[in-house]
Amino acid sequence: MINRARVRTVIDFMKANLHRPIKLTELAGAVNLSPRYFSQLFKIETGIAPGEYLIRLRIEKAAELLTTTFLSVKQVMAGVGYDNKSNFGRCSEDILMSLHPNTESAP
Repeated sequence: MINRARVRTVIDFMKANLHRPIKLTELAGAVNLSPRYFSQLFKIETGIAPGEYLIRLRIEKAAELLTTTFLSVKQVMAGVGYDNKSNFGRCSEDILMSLHPNTESAP
């Protein structure tokens, strides 16, 4: 129960800070754990590593903003912590492919 609360605290922290870089040490420090132990705990509780979870949160938020606002892609990228279009594109494509594995990417 306490571990689930720690993970929930970190997820809330991630969501509140999507707009900026977040290091593993910062996430672990938010719940007073070592980075190594925190990573193991997070993966046990969520099924994926903290970094991967953060990327998914960023892409989900970007998709939401792109479909519900009139913000430019550049504004959305900045709002979810990406300053490089190629990183944003690669991460979003990887996530979308993992969510919809039967979909082929365009040539």
